[in-house]
Amino acid sequence: MFCLIVALLTLAITLTINARWLYQFDIRHLNLLDYTILSSKGLLHNFDQLMQYLNTPWIHKLKLDDFPVSASGALHFYEVKRLFMLNYGLLIVTVVPSVFYVRRLSKQKRLWTLIQPFKLAMVVPIVIAFLMAVNFDQFFITFHGLFFNNDAWIFNPATDPIINVLPETFFLHCFILFFILLEIFYFLPIYFGKRALKKEH
Repeated sequence: MFCLIVALLTLAITLTINARWLYQFDIRHLNLLDYTILSSKGLLHNFDQLMQYLNTPWIHKLKLDDFPVSASGALHFYEVKRLFMLNYGLLIVTVVPSVFYVRRLSKQKRLWTLIQPFKLAMVVPIVIAFLMAVNFDQFFITFHGLFFNNDAWIFNPATDPIINVLPETFFLHCFILFFILLEIFYFLPIYFGKRALKKEH
C-alpha cells in the first residue's frame, strides 16, 4: 500500500516538473518576454537546457546560452537536481512493486481494500493546497525551508537574471497542476475499488 501511495506521488511530481507545456503557457500568460530580450523560442531553449541539466544524472555543470549563473544559483540548481534524482529513484523502486500489489489484489478480488486508505490519502493534498491558497508566499518560503538548508534559493536578479523569467506565479501554477494530478491519481484506486465491489454484489 505504501509503495503505491509513493509511486503515485512521485508520478505526479514527475509529470509536473516535466510539464514543458505549462512554461510555454506562462510565457504568454505571464508576459515573460517583457523581462528578457529573448524571443519565445530562445527562452524555451534556455528552459530546455535547464531541464536537461536537472533531469540528466551525467550532466554535472549547468550552462545556459543566454543567462549567467552565479555560484549561489548553481548551488541551488544542483540541490534541485538532487531532489529530481531522488524523486525518479523513488518512482523506479516503487512502481514495479505497486503494479504487482494491485494485480494481486485484483486476482484476490480485494481491490476494495484500497478505498479507505486512498480516501484518507486524498485529504492530505487538499489540506496542503488550502494552506497554499491562503498564503502562497508563506507556503513557498516554508516549502524551501523544508527542502533546502540554505538561502541559495533566494536569487539576485543582477547575478541570476533567469529568476526574472521563472517568477513565483509559474511555481504556483506548477503546484496547482501537481495537486490536481495527485488528487486524480489518488481517486483512481477508490474508483476501481468501488467498481470491483459492485461487480461482486
